[in-house]
Amino acid sequence: MLEKLKSRARTLQADVRALLIAFHDPRTPWAARGMIVLVAAYALSPIDLIPDFIPVLGYLDDLILIPAGIALAIRMIPLQVMADSRKTAQQDGSVKGLGMLGAGIIVLIWILAIIVLASLIYRSLKEKS
Repeated sequence: MLEKLKSRARTLQADVRALLIAFHDPRTPWAARGMIVLVAAYALSPIDLIPDFIPVLGYLDDLILIPAGIALAIRMIPLQVMADSRKTAQQDGSVKGLGMLGAGIIVLIWILAIIVLASLIYRSLKEKS
């Protein structure tokens, strides 16, 4: 069973690399690119649907939603594009710019959260005066 889990983890890691390569392919539809960004943002975000401090359930959403999002993104990409991306990912073995992409997504999420929070505070203060 442990070997099966390790194999699935390696496959998932290879698919994530292939998705990043497919993201930059001009043949990839915009909807698929949007799904890739949403999955990456959710995976890298410190804000979860169910907070991680809740025992079991906190990690269960990550274990279900992220692989499901990856699978959906793969299905949204044309078969030839995904096959080419998997081949490139297998040959290359690494994805350049992954750290910067992740950092950019997290910074964007925090900026949006700060803007929403500031807007709520401003409205609250405006109503009181």
